Amino acid sequence: MVRKPYRKVVVGGTFDRLHLGHKALLRKAFEVGEYVYVGLTSDEMIVNKPYAGRILPYELRLRDLLKFFEVNGFRDYRVIKIHTAIGFAGRMKSLEAIVVSEETYKGAVIVNRAREERGLPPLDVVTIKLVKSKIGPKISSSLIRAGLIDPFGNPLKK
Repeated sequence: MVRKPYRKVVVGGTFDRLHLGHKALLRKAFEVGEYVYVGLTSDEMIVNKPYAGRILPYELRLRDLLKFFEVNGFRDYRVIKIHTAIGFAGRMKSLEAIVVSEETYKGAVIVNRAREERGLPPLDVVTIKLVKSKIGPKISSSLIRAGLIDPFGNPLKK
């Protein structure tokens, strides 16, 4: 078996309406890491997101993630509820890399700053390109919640 570049990686998000962009991000995490820690935002963290009232509750987002992992045969992971943007990534010494999209890259910078303040080594940052939708530059949960696209990036008829 080919050794993966990292032993332990972290990826985080709300993962509402699991779409192609989320799936690309998660697949990349499992591609580069032997063990993947997934920070899943708590319900309290999402109150200021666009269309927050339409975001699925934590338990349903967790269920969808677990189903995705099962269908894809991903086994070496742990999902941890996070209550801040940094979550556990700011204190977990054994992490080696963080997987982000071009859009969430700034989150990796914030995590690494928090690690530095605690005397921990910075994480390598693995960045994926955004997955385009048929109506714009990216597939996003906000566009799905707004009823503009489906989870595959296809426009929805009004």
